[in-house]
Amino acid sequence: MSLLLLVVGTVAGIVSTVGGLASLVSYPALLALGLPPVTANVTNTAGLVFTGVGSAVASRRELKGHGRDLIMLLPLTIVGCIVGSILLFVIPAATFQKVVPFFILAAGILVLIPRHIQVRTSGEPATFSWRTLGAWIGVVLVGVYSGYFGAAGGVLMLSMLSVISTASFAEYNAQKNLTMGAVNCVSAVMYAFQTTIPWHLVWPLGIGFLVGGLVGPQIVRWLPDRLTKIVIGIGALVLAGSLFMQAY
Repeated sequence: MSLLLLVVGTVAGIVSTVGGLASLVSYPALLALGLPPVTANVTNTAGLVFTGVGSAVASRRELKGHGRDLIMLLPLTIVGCIVGSILLFVIPAATFQKVVPFFILAAGILVLIPRHIQVRTSGEPATFSWRTLGAWIGVVLVGVYSGYFGAAGGVLMLSMLSVISTASFAEYNAQKNLTMGAVNCVSAVMYAFQTTIPWHLVWPLGIGFLVGGLVGPQIVRWLPDRLTKIVIGIGALVLAGSLFMQAY
């Protein structure tokens, strides 16, 4: 089983860092091993901490110069994550299974919407935008969702950053990877205080995630942005459909 989890983690880590869809691979695999939904989610989240470490190391080039963005992004997401982690053990598991496919469906649709950037000239003041404000509120809600359930949280974060950021896909994808790594770390700590984490499953899965986290950013550098987003969006829709059939 350890070897299987290592392979699953590696593939999921690559998918996670490229497009935020690790759970398209890892979550169904953990369910197939017989883990209950909440336990599978907790195990998956704890393992994903390693992806954050690997991707942060591999994405140093893309993260350079984006410190101000991360200062805004990280606290908002982490606050939401703490709330979501608490909700996971308050909301019944049956409800948990039924609402998740709809979140992932929304993520897939959002990431497929073409991105339009308005670039400001040097010295031009930033103008107020309800769309951007909504995206920042969305960042907090993504944190809540990610603390509650990790599957496709990265896709939701990408959809918010596509509105907020004027950087390239590779750069705001790197911000997503670092932010979601921090979120998964906070969530894992919260879960550890509220339930028993099956660490014998987390370690082989996490090593795979680490390897995938190191490889994924290298792939993003040469993949065309639009093609990557289409693949991510379709993957999210497939995951949503699969989980919908399981829940209903």
